[in-house]
Amino acid sequence: MSKPELLSMTKEELEAFFGALGEPSYRAAQMFPLLHRGDDPADMTCFSKPLRAKIAEAAAWHLPQVEKKLVSQIDGTVKYLFSLADGNCVESVVMKYKYGNTVCISSQVGCRMGCKFCASTIGGRVRDLTPGELLGQVIAAGRDSGERIGGIVLMGIGEPLDNYANVVKFLHLVNSPDGLNIGYRHISLSTCGLVPKIYDLQKEDLPITLSISLHAPDDETRSAIMPVNRSYGIRELLAACRSYFATTGRRISFEYTLIAGKNDSPEQAKKLARALNSGLRTRTDTMPIHVNLIPVNEVKETGFRQSDRAAVKKFAAILEENGVRATVRRTLGSDINASCGQLRRANAEGRI
Repeated sequence: MSKPELLSMTKEELEAFFGALGEPSYRAAQMFPLLHRGDDPADMTCFSKPLRAKIAEAAAWHLPQVEKKLVSQIDGTVKYLFSLADGNCVESVVMKYKYGNTVCISSQVGCRMGCKFCASTIGGRVRDLTPGELLGQVIAAGRDSGERIGGIVLMGIGEPLDNYANVVKFLHLVNSPDGLNIGYRHISLSTCGLVPKIYDLQKEDLPITLSISLHAPDDETRSAIMPVNRSYGIRELLAACRSYFATTGRRISFEYTLIAGKNDSPEQAKKLARALNSGLRTRTDTMPIHVNLIPVNEVKETGFRQSDRAAVKKFAAILEENGVRATVRRTLGSDINASCGQLRRANAEGRI
């Protein structure tokens, strides 16, 4: 049986851990903030050497290590390839904005969702990340950059709701006042649409921002590029979103990757507006709708190409004309392929 992981423990679990070692509960209050700033337990001098040896014998600690680091010369975006304790690698991206730094982290090693435009899913899912490995990406990125991370986006490798329990525990850990203390309202979780888990998430009472990877205006188009739609169609997905908003009051963002010749025509823009308006709004409910238009990340294995600027502008204008707010996502780190999946794949193939 593998050792329990210190970074995955809540303060209450740390208290129980120290209790099992015959130590007083206040040891947990000493260790918890040190773990969350990235300190190695072996170097925690507030504990005696014999106690540090007992801790190392009873539990595991590993902070993700920087395997590869790319820094954009355009906007300062930093892309990390982190190695985990078992040798697997994941990617994280630190994005710098005027209001602070946000890190995009991975939730799984690989992904089994099979979205046709995504590099992260090539090769499938290897395993879920633990809460400590999720937290470790935030800590490691902050330590390496030397700057505070104030926001988190769960939009890297993997489907967060496919690793539900570990992701929810991570959210509680990263929000802890004794740890990184990152507010829930500064955390965004992106899902391809695992409907039952959306209903579960709305019961957690976490004021995070939910983002839906929609990417198509109808079931036929969406099922062709996103296999998850064969299990949970657009109507069912939008009903879950309407319920989530009614319960939480938190605005939902819809992500729409524009792929030339696949989902970017004016008629598809009109269909998208109709689907969102009919699926999310009623006479008594004026749920705000925001669509984030994203030029597709060109990956050689998919053959998909970005829509031209005129098509993107026209698509956004049609949505706006039909009462759907639309923005075009600013591309960050374009010179380092900052979208997740490609760096890990290149490393696995020995190309870096």
